[in-house]
Amino acid sequence: MGFVSELASDSSSSPDETSADAEADTETPVVPPLPPRRAWLVAIVAPIVLAADLITKQAALTALEGEQPVRVLGGLFYLQIVRNPGAAFGMATGMTWVLTLIALAVVVGIIWVMPKLRSVGWAIGLSLVLAGAVGNLVDRFFRAPGALHGHVVDFLSPFAPNGDVFPVFNVADSSIVCGGALIVLMALLGRDYDGRRTAGKK
Repeated sequence: MGFVSELASDSSSSPDETSADAEADTETPVVPPLPPRRAWLVAIVAPIVLAADLITKQAALTALEGEQPVRVLGGLFYLQIVRNPGAAFGMATGMTWVLTLIALAVVVGIIWVMPKLRSVGWAIGLSLVLAGAVGNLVDRFFRAPGALHGHVVDFLSPFAPNGDVFPVFNVADSSIVCGGALIVLMALLGRDYDGRRTAGKK
């Protein structure tokens, strides 16, 4: 009889235990795997954009130095050489050495983050910022009037010559702006550079 009672007891408690186990299983959060690392994307995109910046600057210097502005695309752009001692689009003129140090800090920061990158959007955004920062740093170090004080070569003047409508810029400036905009967009979407969702996002 004792054996039969134990069997009955086990049988009566089994559904409850099964239900409890099922509830425990459903309450356990499922953590999705992290995306693969994306540092390789920076290593590909940044050099391509940097090369485009350096090549276009040299081509502009060769063709436009000492020349009058050249109207192209029906006046959408005017090509002319402008030596810029300030930041992108002519801002912060007179603070060349400070801007150089800031750009160096940005480059170091991006290189430090690279091994942790798992987001494609962040990787492309940081690639563009990195390429633009390095492109203008090359000018800061190697162009007149001297290292840390070199003037950046700008050559694209939209809608009118001499930056009358919009500041004259170059490929590096465009790269920095586009990369920064993409990074802001990723942040607004709740996407972190390591592939995770930021707090408050699902």
